[in-house]
Amino acid sequence: MIYQLEPIAALATAPGIGAIAVVRVSGEGAIAITNRFFRGKDLTQQESHTAHFGTLRNADGSIIDEVLVTIFHTPKSFTKEDVVEISCHGSEFIIQQILRRLTTEGARLAKPGEFTQRAFLNGQFDLVQAEAVADLIASDSDASHRAALTQLRGGFSKQLKVLRQQLIDFVALVELELDFGEEDVEFAHRDKLRQLMLDIRRVLHPLIDSFSTGNAIKNGVPTVIIGKPNAGKSTLLNALLNEEKAIVSDIPGTTRDVIEDELFLDGIRFRLIDTAGLRQATDQIEAIGIERTQQKMRDAALVVYLFDGKNVLPDELRIAVEDVRLSGKPYLLVGNKLDAIDDLKRQALQNIVGEKIVWISAAQKTHLDELKAALSARVRTDSAVQTGSAVVTNARHYEHLTGTDDALARAITGLNSGVTPDWLAMDLRVALRHLGELTGEITTDDLLESIFSKFCIGK
Repeated sequence: MIYQLEPIAALATAPGIGAIAVVRVSGEGAIAITNRFFRGKDLTQQESHTAHFGTLRNADGSIIDEVLVTIFHTPKSFTKEDVVEISCHGSEFIIQQILRRLTTEGARLAKPGEFTQRAFLNGQFDLVQAEAVADLIASDSDASHRAALTQLRGGFSKQLKVLRQQLIDFVALVELELDFGEEDVEFAHRDKLRQLMLDIRRVLHPLIDSFSTGNAIKNGVPTVIIGKPNAGKSTLLNALLNEEKAIVSDIPGTTRDVIEDELFLDGIRFRLIDTAGLRQATDQIEAIGIERTQQKMRDAALVVYLFDGKNVLPDELRIAVEDVRLSGKPYLLVGNKLDAIDDLKRQALQNIVGEKIVWISAAQKTHLDELKAALSARVRTDSAVQTGSAVVTNARHYEHLTGTDDALARAITGLNSGVTPDWLAMDLRVALRHLGELTGEITTDDLLESIFSKFCIGK
């Protein structure tokens, strides 16, 4: 059943002066409300998905603007309600005049995300897809765009809804056994139940594992540049960004705090973080900077260890690289000052670390393309990024996926140890609740308010 709620109106395009703006109206009577101050064809008599040119008028008959009005009849609209979209000139004054007339005629101003919330409530898509609308609008790279689009088209939620329904059927049978507790009967076939739970967990695990990558795709890959003082970290940051972002000096320890900026490579957003050089601090301020470097390294998704190829000692480099490896973070080894060392030393250092080193000259801006390619390749080794598979980018989704997996793990353990149906049903109910809250089949007003309040007004 489609519910047409009270009519709401809002600017659907970005605020500010532009050639065109679009004001959206949705809800019961949306077409009739617009028609009251539209001069042109009678909008209430027009077919759905048609556009009509005319003028919008003030109460005294004066023209507000010449507009193009597009109408959509329920249920064939974004919200599944009657919808009107008014394309007007992008003057802030005109937009406010139109919104004022709409509210005078009976509409109210929409709350953030209210159009998408109505679409969700009317079954246009599930909650994961609804959240993907906001992610799609906010996407600022090819990778984040593809991740949001995959979610909008159903992503993993459709598959989980099917599996959840199968689990509901089993839970119903397990709970039926509780009514015959003294007769020792089994309506739910235990082997089939175990297999279903294993199947669900096989779907969950790749999604859970994808969250670290998905979070980086959505928010940018935190890439911290570390190394000894005077290794050329600030020079490298400036060279990659092609601007003088960080102060460069021959004096060791110039960088006292972290400096961040963004770089887009092959559709992926990297958050580059220049840090204080790693050494024994000479004063309290430098000590704070080094502590922040270590914190950024712990939080990073990718570490770039930069060393001075001209002055570094082989044993010094070996120890430093071992420390980077022990951090457990994905990393790249980058040798700087390529223009100042010969092939023999370069090969010797390569042999010491026993893995690939990307050689550059930050000052001369040489071989930066190789470094950029290595950065991109390091992120794209993730299969989800390569194939366009569903990637979890939302912390709420991750929480419910892990909650489901934990509940199913307990249920399988209980099943294997022969727990009573009431204990088994309890864990299965927890799994169902997590799956239901994930896709929106179980919701509360507080949950919906929390999700949709983060949307922009007009979406």
